[in-house]
Amino acid sequence: MTASARELLAAARQDLAPGEHENRLVPLIAQGTAPRAAIAALAAEQHRIIVSDWRSFLVLASRSQDPAAGSFFSDLAAGEVLALDNLKKFAAAAGLDEQALRDYRPRAGCQAYPSYLAWLALNGEPSDVVLAVVANFSAWGSYCGTVAAALREHYGFDDEGCGFFDFFATPAPGGDEAALAVVQAGLDAGRGTDQAREYGRLLQSYELMFWNTLAEIS
Repeated sequence: MTASARELLAAARQDLAPGEHENRLVPLIAQGTAPRAAIAALAAEQHRIIVSDWRSFLVLASRSQDPAAGSFFSDLAAGEVLALDNLKKFAAAAGLDEQALRDYRPRAGCQAYPSYLAWLALNGEPSDVVLAVVANFSAWGSYCGTVAAALREHYGFDDEGCGFFDFFATPAPGGDEAALAVVQAGLDAGRGTDQAREYGRLLQSYELMFWNTLAEIS
């Protein structure tokens, strides 16, 4: 019997959930022991990632055969635009102005995630990408909630400076239902799901690479 979209998403979230100690930076931020240089680098790396992911989601929207999938990715792209405004405030709170963001030299380990998402935008079946991305968002949102609380407690950031992480820590209303509709439409049309687990596994691996690359900053 073919699994439903809801069953596939639940299984993907369970299978792809990172281990407690796999992310080495977030616990340091939570304890207030991560250096401020790592916080600033987090802002600068995310600046490049958000701009890249915005374009990737637009490409996925344009490639989607199902209108629901196109709408889903368009909404994600719109969310990246909102996040970019909050990110600039986070960067400013971390001591980076626009010139510093332009001059920053990105780390390869941090940019693997958006590079792979860009590959998925060109090569992935959109309904598979939806499943992989939404499964990954669970871990990302949890990290953001922890970081937002720690920046306030240990680093003196105000609500404006933490807005980027607050934005992603709060689940989008109806987000799961929109994603499930796309995945189910793909299942009904005989498209997708074969590669979704692989896409999700690699996205989660690159997510951890991002954080752990920053954890090396002294």
